[in-house]
Amino acid sequence: MSTSKVSAARVAAPKGGGRRKLSLPVVLLIIAGALALVSLVRLISGADDVTSVGQVSGALELAVPIGLAGLGGLWAERAGVVNIGLEGMMILGTWFGAWAGFQWGPWVGVLFGILGGALGGLLHAVITVTFGVNHIVSGVAINILAVGVTRYLSNFTFAEEPGGSSKQSPRLEEIDKITIPGLSDWMQDLQQHHWFFVSDLAGIIGGLVTGLSLLTVVALLLIPVTWWVLWRTAFGLRLRSCGESPVAAETLGVNVYKYKYIAVTISGGLAGLGGAFLAIVATSIYQEGQTGGRGYIGLAAMIFGNWMPGGMALGAGLFGFTDSLKLRGGAENVHAMLLLLAILLVIVVFWQLYRKKYLPALISAVVSGALFTWYALTDQVPSQFVDAAPYVTTLLVLALSAQRLRMPKADGVPYRKGEGK
Repeated sequence: MSTSKVSAARVAAPKGGGRRKLSLPVVLLIIAGALALVSLVRLISGADDVTSVGQVSGALELAVPIGLAGLGGLWAERAGVVNIGLEGMMILGTWFGAWAGFQWGPWVGVLFGILGGALGGLLHAVITVTFGVNHIVSGVAINILAVGVTRYLSNFTFAEEPGGSSKQSPRLEEIDKITIPGLSDWMQDLQQHHWFFVSDLAGIIGGLVTGLSLLTVVALLLIPVTWWVLWRTAFGLRLRSCGESPVAAETLGVNVYKYKYIAVTISGGLAGLGGAFLAIVATSIYQEGQTGGRGYIGLAAMIFGNWMPGGMALGAGLFGFTDSLKLRGGAENVHAMLLLLAILLVIVVFWQLYRKKYLPALISAVVSGALFTWYALTDQVPSQFVDAAPYVTTLLVLALSAQRLRMPKADGVPYRKGEGK
């Protein structure tokens, strides 16, 4: 291989910016420390539902559609295409999934949900890759188009069925759920003792083995599958090279257009799967507007995860957890989270001081003090803050993690075939 091709290959396959990667034992230690902190907050606040089996199970169900949307965004942006249209592709997934699910059963509905989202992704690829339209403009247009198309289709499909209307479908058949009998019962018994750390760990395990939808299992498996395909195969290397340096990739013989098309179509299919999950598993009915901005939140989860599947899953889980807190116990649970946020900000203060960043440390200390005061002087938080808690948490996490983010270098950058020649 010539010197120029070697240089191009290095550009096309970056090693992550030279940052030291966390080993598995360190990651597990961090997770254990976070769980211990949550357990401490639970004991102090008395909000025992924070890590209950029902809370964890609900958080997982709420996190799955967000995680699927984030996974879709990851595929597109790793190939260099910004997919702000994830929300519209999720909407298409909800409608097509519900329509086919009502006609032929839930699993056929899942397939049609994927197909509906993939059609939205293909449209986005045609507009951005072939015609070179701005990625943001195209994504916003798809979001608007999806709302109009699904509303139009509902008028002569669901509106003519018993129990349906122009804004919702009839009830859909549910996908089977699995529970591991002995382990589930044991974990629920341990959780009800409210012991430090042990009961919290039992609540998490219990939530993962109680009433778990088969589609949830499929969605969870897609995270390691995505990591393996994108980071352990030649196909994934070529696809990621299109998002880092399409010109260098082209000089090595990579058909950049083809890989961008594949990535964005898969992106739409994953978002559509998230939409189908909402309609078939989460609610067993299609309702207009039921995505509720989860496509945008999935995009935020992907950014929080630094364009990596594992980090994206953590971001989706965080939002699902806070959203589930809002639904279960409401004001009491969110009030306990004020204490958790205050303690986390104290940790941030010491970290910023260690890095000699005094102004961020001062700001974190002030906010932490305000949260401690708020927690001490109140017994619960206003209902308006309870509703906004998931979104506030998302913004805070993105703000705190922004300094460590590194998007693909050519993400959103216009590319025309032949530039590398």
